[in-house]
Amino acid sequence: MIILASYSPRRQALLKRIIPAFESHPAAVNERALPILPPPEYVQSLAKAKGESLVPSYPGATIIAADTMVAFQGKLLGKPHSRAEAKQMTTALGGQTHQVYTGLWVRLDNGTIRQQVVATDVTFWPLDEAEVESYLQEDAYQDKAGAYGIQDAGALLVKAINGDFYNVMGLPISTLYRMLLA
Repeated sequence: MIILASYSPRRQALLKRIIPAFESHPAAVNERALPILPPPEYVQSLAKAKGESLVPSYPGATIIAADTMVAFQGKLLGKPHSRAEAKQMTTALGGQTHQVYTGLWVRLDNGTIRQQVVATDVTFWPLDEAEVESYLQEDAYQDKAGAYGIQDAGALLVKAINGDFYNVMGLPISTLYRMLLA
């Protein structure tokens, strides 16, 4: 049995590219209870907490947990809580390079634990206020770290990517595939 510690439709669709049959179960983790850490360590600790929370319920299963965050100038940009916060994030990222980090935590059915952080640099085009407003009208910023999804209208903001495209979507499947190989 393989368990994905997420109900994210994006993560489910990406995981299906490498594993056709799995179950999705959300992890009950209080993100605010985790210590403040640099972005790569934070996403790794959050992925680990998500995965470990499911081990008691699925002791013999392979469990896959991931957490993705956007970091700009060393600070984490989570999911915006409002349109105004999304505007602030999008405006700040315009013309700049930021990082997308995904922490992966895998517990194989034999109990082996594998962890990795994947980093991708993303550069946005310079954006004027009209472009930002046009983007925000699509509501594509909702429920997205850094206020954008590269698979949606956010793709129009992106000038360049250095690293794993699927990492920016929330699940670096080629890295995950290699972690799952026994």
